[in-house]
Amino acid sequence: MATVWLIRHAESEANAGLPTSDPATTQLTATGHQQSQRVAAILKHAPSLIVTSPYLRTKQTAQPTIDRFPTVPQAEWPVQEFTFLSPEHYKNTTTHERRPMVEDYWLKRDPFYVDGEGAESFAMFVERVQTVQFQLFQLTDEFVVVFSHERFIRAVLWMSLTGAQRATPEAMQQFQSFIRSFWLPNGAILQCELNQPEVWFSQLMVSHLVESYSASQSSER
Repeated sequence: MATVWLIRHAESEANAGLPTSDPATTQLTATGHQQSQRVAAILKHAPSLIVTSPYLRTKQTAQPTIDRFPTVPQAEWPVQEFTFLSPEHYKNTTTHERRPMVEDYWLKRDPFYVDGEGAESFAMFVERVQTVQFQLFQLTDEFVVVFSHERFIRAVLWMSLTGAQRATPEAMQQFQSFIRSFWLPNGAILQCELNQPEVWFSQLMVSHLVESYSASQSSER
């Protein structure tokens, strides 16, 4: 049985309300770097594999863990955030300024709509999550930490709990309702126990973040 920790990246510039241009290169804030240190400190022993997404903010979040366990193998998996807006449409804007575009996307309820270069459809996102789920079940490592993103982690949880496999307008609506149903703060950890075909999930681990967090934390968009 493999144990997997799905870890949301620490606070980024977008989470802090700063203007950003490219989801792949958005960096952590000073608070985010503090949170990444707290994530590394909570590990009681070395993982057997450290996974990040291609996005910079997961690599920065993982760095203190890598520094603490320098001999642990590292891998990059397609666990990046669901980027449904084309970066060319929101360069140098804040999360708040992008909100109308976000709402318009979800109101379309079109799982095959692609907003432009650098964006993916909901159907592509679902397929990507399924690919990673398959990778997780193939793991031979005992303890893997995966530094990922808010919507991706929520999608793994949603698809595992509901058995959702198809990207339909109804599934889009259900997923959007699901991601609004609970808070997943930066640096939070969701522990998974994989025993094929079952997945067991823990409660969210956030105790290591108490001093660095407030309930007003901005959600990633």
